[in-house]
Amino acid sequence: MTTARKDLFKRALAAAPGRLHFAAHSHHLWPDASFDGQVEAWNDGVRLADKKWDRVFGEVVPESQGHVASELSLPDPETVVFALNTHDFLIRIVSGMQGRSVRILTTGGEFHAFRRQAERWEESGQAVVTRVSPDPVETLGERYLEAARSGDFDLFVISQIFFRTGQVFDGLEALGDLCRPEGPWGIIDGYHGFMATPTDLSAVADRLFYVTGGYKYVMAGEGAGILHAPPGYCERPEITGWFAEFGNLMGPPEGVRYRGDAGRFWGATFDPTPLYRFNAVRRMLAAEGLTTPVITWYALARLAQFQTAIGEGRCGLLGSAELVNPIAGTPGNDLPTRARFLAIRHPDAQAWRARLLDADIVTDVRDDIIRFGFGLYQDEDDVEQLIAGCARVLAA
Repeated sequence: MTTARKDLFKRALAAAPGRLHFAAHSHHLWPDASFDGQVEAWNDGVRLADKKWDRVFGEVVPESQGHVASELSLPDPETVVFALNTHDFLIRIVSGMQGRSVRILTTGGEFHAFRRQAERWEESGQAVVTRVSPDPVETLGERYLEAARSGDFDLFVISQIFFRTGQVFDGLEALGDLCRPEGPWGIIDGYHGFMATPTDLSAVADRLFYVTGGYKYVMAGEGAGILHAPPGYCERPEITGWFAEFGNLMGPPEGVRYRGDAGRFWGATFDPTPLYRFNAVRRMLAAEGLTTPVITWYALARLAQFQTAIGEGRCGLLGSAELVNPIAGTPGNDLPTRARFLAIRHPDAQAWRARLLDADIVTDVRDDIIRFGFGLYQDEDDVEQLIAGCARVLAA
């Protein structure tokens, strides 16, 4: 049985010893290993100076690519590339559909990075966007695939796990079957899936883009946007940085040439420090035997502990709210594919979150849904303190 690993988060926990942090799904506390990675990047910068980039592209980037490929069961690490954030990749992919208004099928439940950009593209006439309603959540995947099969689209964009409700889209293979190098293309937003639940892309790696980042379950902080790009798809993004012209180049000899691997999506000069942090965290997890399934089992056990208390009426007003994505009892032998947070809907969700924050209990809210996220730095006693805090702060 996995236990809490507070020893891996000494710096973060000591920085705010009275805080109960239950927003691991939103802003994951950083483990001490990430500090080591930060220092390693600084030391390389001053030690290697002009030669720093030789190490970054010769060692740091390949190590990061290997970690991503291993986590996602990708057949080739060179289908992985990095940027400051996932928004960079969204605009580069869409830029590859040159000279026409892009017909996009998405949902009404996507994260703001894409939601806002899609709305702006609509305003400017660069895109025609069809949105499948996220409600009812139980039929979203089925309704999305039905629309994808019946429509005429250039691009599919959908979350692996939805940021607001925690619902899971389980139609990756069916969506991949609709994608072609000449179009349509498919982008999976994996921000709440990568290192949050075991994810195997081996069956769709040749057909689907997958974007994610280091801010949440990766525990590496900001600045580590991640893209898996299927070979042959969007070979010449129009928005392109000069780093994309290093290496094995393809394209017209007299024109703008691109790398033949995922490096075709590189931007320009960037800060590699987040990749140092990512690599340091992954090395730490490997040394401790903390795979994604192991961490997920532990987090879901704490989630089930909290959910049980809500059902028993021990969490104040939370007992009057709707559990949007409840776990079916205590996790058994089969690890469910699901969000590592509990989403709770109520008209007073915003006020509840504010009252909890005033009591130094950190959660997260999206519209009328308050979310509680779980990770390795919380033990059973922390959850009991959360339960008591909710009963006290959210008293009926």
